[in-house]
Order: sequence, then structure tokens, then C-alpha cells
Amino acid sequence: MHSPHPLPDRHPALILAILVGSYLMIVVDVSIVLTGLPRIQADLGFSPASLSWVQNAYTLSFGGFLLLGARAGDILGRRRMFLAGLALFTLSSAGIGLAQGPAMLLAFRGLQGLGAALLAPASLALIASHFAEGPARTRALSWHAAVAGIGATLGLVLGGLLADLISWRAGFFINLPLGLLLMAGTRRFIRPTPPNPGRFAPLGALNATLGMGALVFGIVEAAETGWRTPGSSGALLAGLGLLALFLHRERRNPHPTLPLHLLDDPARNGAYLARMLFLAGMVGFWFFTAQYLQGVLGFSPLLAGLAFIPVTLPNFITALALPRLSQRWGQRRVLLGGLALGCTGLLLQGLAAPHPEYGFGLGLGLPMLLIGLAQGCILGPLTQAGVAGVRPEDTGAASGLVNVAHQLGASLGLALLVVVFASGRHGNIAQHIGDSLEAAACFLALALGVTARYVLRPTSAPRPHPTHKQPT
Repeated sequence: MHSPHPLPDRHPALILAILVGSYLMIVVDVSIVLTGLPRIQADLGFSPASLSWVQNAYTLSFGGFLLLGARAGDILGRRRMFLAGLALFTLSSAGIGLAQGPAMLLAFRGLQGLGAALLAPASLALIASHFAEGPARTRALSWHAAVAGIGATLGLVLGGLLADLISWRAGFFINLPLGLLLMAGTRRFIRPTPPNPGRFAPLGALNATLGMGALVFGIVEAAETGWRTPGSSGALLAGLGLLALFLHRERRNPHPTLPLHLLDDPARNGAYLARMLFLAGMVGFWFFTAQYLQGVLGFSPLLAGLAFIPVTLPNFITALALPRLSQRWGQRRVLLGGLALGCTGLLLQGLAAPHPEYGFGLGLGLPMLLIGLAQGCILGPLTQAGVAGVRPEDTGAASGLVNVAHQLGASLGLALLVVVFASGRHGNIAQHIGDSLEAAACFLALALGVTARYVLRPTSAPRPHPTHKQPT
């Protein structure tokens, strides 16, 4: 990532803690509901298929508005958008905790995703503003990427603890003090960034959000009614049409939400696609394993949360060791090894699912350990590959694309895996979950193939783009 040399800061550790802490809060909220889903379903009356929209409402709003959020940071100032995102995220978290029905919860989950869409690209772009290119920025980006994997498993553990000891609502109320603390720290330690000239293209972001929403709705609807019903097929066609319209408008827009020249580099495109495929598989692991532990093994939310420790601890260890591993073996080898390890873990867990057992023999323990080791090796290299070689004025947009790939991969992956779960021919829920996890392993196998072909290849160093003249 190229940017002007930032001015030195007196408190770099505190600045990094604020930026990484805000992103950790976002990622935790993707998974914190999973161990509480059975309680949410019972309290608020969700149907089994519509329960996935507790996730999709957040990830679709998050992913759909990320490009607009990144553009807003470039134009209005990244610290300003960072604070606005923190405020919206914190207030909507309180609304979720107070929800009295499915509609209210989903509405606030959507608003929470919008807050995250302002916050996430600003946090990544602010790292470039406060940390000079070289070892300092590499370490900062490694921490930022590491919390994506650590936060997901931490959310599962924390969600189970709070759902069992207090209430699933406590997982959202906890964001109130954290958000206020982060806002105070931002005002105190993070300096404002100057705004840049430009204009917004909100219709473009709205097109992308509605298109992805219709696409995922069509897939989820197919799980209940079949692929040939008007609801599912109509939504799929509408989604594809809206996304095509979005790309058409972006090509003709002098101030695009998505500068399409960012997609000219095959290595970056491979990093975005590999990230989408990785998240498409991993969201199945988080979603179905949480339900397997409670619905098949009979674990309480507390015990289900603690059962994810074999994922959380190895993930944390490998994430911290990633800079040393990359220095010794190279990022490409570490990334390919992590994807192969994760694919193996998901496949083994899918095969073990019909034989309910939690342990390191034929149970879930060994697959979860492999998945935890894998997660810490994957997201850091993919993040750096996704922002490599971009011009300074495109930093925010490139950061937005990294997060779009992350969130939309999770949303589409969950929707497709719900279809796999619902179409199982066995009457055994454990077998259905096993089929879904085996399908999730296929996503990681595809990510491995894309990475081997395109990402971090020694002969395909990122090329700088020629300078484009701004329209007058």
C-alpha cells in the first residue's frame, strides 16, 4: 500500500489499540450471536430458515455499504467517518439488545452493519495515515488482519458465556461502554485526516446493496420453497440485474463508488476472490458448529462457547507468529499451507459429524484444532495482497474492497450452505450438518486453487497503475 509518509505519533501503541479494537468489535458481532441463536429463535420466534437472516441482515448491509463508507472517508475525512461509524454501531447495538421481535432485531442489525461499513475501511485506511510504510505498517496490518480470525472465534466463546450466564442480549449491550471508550480515545489520540475533493455516488452503493440482498434472499428462499418458485427465481434474477446495473453505472461515473481500475490487477482480484471463498466456507463452520454443539451434543450456550477454545487459542498463537512464519517461509507458502490445513479440518469435521462426539479421537477436537491453526495463517497475507500496489488516493476504496470480499463472501456462503443443509435427504440433523461442512470444505479447496494460480506469485509483483487525470 503506497501513501505519503505519515507524521510520527507520540502514542503509536494506543492508536493501534484503538484501530484494531474497533475492528475487533465489528468482527466479534458477526459471530457473537451464533452461540445464542437457539435462545434468539425461541425468544423472538424466528423460523429455522429465516434464522440465517440474523447474520445476513448485518453482513449484507455491511458489505453493500462498504464502498460508500470508504468513499465517504476519502472525501469527508477518515477520522470523521471513523467516529460516525462508532456512534452508529454503538447505538444500534443497544437497539438490538432491546429488540422485541424479528423485525426490530433485523432492522437494527442492518443499521449496525451500516455503522460497520463506515468504521471498517476507515480503520484500515487510518493505519496507513499513522504508520510509515515498512516494518511498522506491516506489524500494524498483521494485527488488523489477525483480529478478523481471532474475533470470529472470540465472539463464539463470548456469546456462549453471556447467553448462558446472563442473556444473549448482553452480547450487544456490552458494545455501549466499549464504543464510548473507543470514541473518547479516538478524539484524544487520532489526528484528523484532511478531506479530499470529490462527490458521492449513493445510488451506486444502493444498487450494490439491493442486488446482493436480492441474490441472497433468493438463495435462502430456495431453501424453503425450491428453486423454481417466483420468490426465489425472481429474487435471483433481480439481484443479478441490479448488480449488472451497478457495474454499468460505475463505468460511466466520473466519481465512482468503486474505481474499476482497481480490478485491473489479477493478483489483487485473486486475493479478493480467495477471501470471499475462504469466508464462504468459514461462516459455515461457525454457524453450523455452534448449532451442532447445542442441538446434537446437547451443550449449553456456555459450554458451546467454551468448546471453541481449541479454535481460538491456536488461531491466536499462529496470528502472533505470522510475521516470523512469513519471514522464514514466505507469505505465499504460509497462505497455501493455511488453506490446505483449513480445508482438511473442515472435511474431517464434516465426516465426523454423523458420529456425535467431542474429543480428539473421532470427534470435533482435532478438526477444530486444525481450523484454528489455519485461520491465523490466511487473513493477514490476503489483506496485504488485497491492498498491494494501489495509489494513495485509492487506499480507502481498496480497503473497502477487502472488507466487501470478506462480508459478501460470508453472506453468500451462509446462504448457499443453508440450501445444502435444507436439501439433505437424511432425517438426521447431524448428517445434514456434516453435508454442509463438507460443502464448506469445497469452498476452501477453491480458495486454495485461486491462491495457487494468482495470489502472491513470485513472478507477478503488483504493478503500479498509471496516473489518471481527474475530469474537470
